[in-house]
Amino acid sequence: MKIVILGGDGYLGWATAMHLSARGHEVTVVDNYLRRRLSRELDREALIPVPNLNQRVEIWRALGGREIAVRIGDITDYGFLKSVVTAAAPDGIIHYAEQPSAPYSMIDQQHSALTVSNNLMATHNAVFAVRECAPACQIVKLGTMGEYGTPNIDIEEGYLTVEHKGRSHKFLYPKTPGSIYHLTKVQDSDLLYFAARVWDLAITDLNQGPVYGLETDEARDDRLAPLFSYDDVFGTVLNRFVVQAVANVPLTVYGKGGQTRGYLNIRDTLQCVELALKAPAKRGEFRVFNQFTETFSVNDLAEHVVRVAKNAGLRVEAKSIPNPRREAEDHYYNPANTGLIDLGLKPNLLTDEVIAGMIAYVQRHSSRIRTDLMQPRVKW
Repeated sequence: MKIVILGGDGYLGWATAMHLSARGHEVTVVDNYLRRRLSRELDREALIPVPNLNQRVEIWRALGGREIAVRIGDITDYGFLKSVVTAAAPDGIIHYAEQPSAPYSMIDQQHSALTVSNNLMATHNAVFAVRECAPACQIVKLGTMGEYGTPNIDIEEGYLTVEHKGRSHKFLYPKTPGSIYHLTKVQDSDLLYFAARVWDLAITDLNQGPVYGLETDEARDDRLAPLFSYDDVFGTVLNRFVVQAVANVPLTVYGKGGQTRGYLNIRDTLQCVELALKAPAKRGEFRVFNQFTETFSVNDLAEHVVRVAKNAGLRVEAKSIPNPRREAEDHYYNPANTGLIDLGLKPNLLTDEVIAGMIAYVQRHSSRIRTDLMQPRVKW
């Protein structure tokens, strides 16, 4: 297939590009380096320095990979995005191109406004570019399980059937996002649902849980590693815990630590995206999958990392700190996730060996760890 990856420089975008390229797809990556720029502005660089996209593509090719096309530009510029879609004539567009951090969106008005304007216009333009230039192309959009919040009922995959006064109707599942970032993801979903219903576009919305991990089959060289963050703004919780364990910094458990979410290995993100491409949504269908493989509380993750780290000879402990976020710390959480399993997902579960491998990888780069980036500074 011909695939365009919006946000192809990011933690997941570049790994996806290599994964699909290795499987023979014709891949074009699009990025404006927003994620790198925001990290520099906040002085929160990724653990491993990686080359720019053009350099990564050259390394990928030299190591035996296939060609990957690069387009540098901002997809909130509709003319630019329209030219990319017209030239690529894609069968699928994978949309990662958003400001990805909840804490970043809650710093202040300026950071919130950037999140809203970038994320919503990126999705808005992607919808119109497909409608005008490639109407048979499927959009695969990376959403988030954070859209749902923590309701006191089971979380279904995207939709909820409601019985009311003797009648029944299926609605998009009610959303209660906990940050401006998550709110933009909800608004993305509404826009995509509209585009499927009104313009007959084929759209798959992948409500993804927090991702962990560094290694994929294709990243055989550290120069091809993902943009792996461990700080308080851009780092996901398990990645942060692993780096803290290596740096002998107490694991920062927010509040009671009962916050429960669905998690998945970066390898499974690649699986899920490929499965969605190979079995696309129908024209006029807004299909929603909950993209995670296991649920854990923050305490579960901390205890697992502490145990494996101690077995590796590290001195490590978990420490509860005041929660900087307004969120439930003890709640019901039972989300469905059968859709991707039915398509053939074979989960890579969070074993001791997986955590030990992450620890060993981070230890090779431990000289770059900055312990001053690990305590939360953004509160809401």
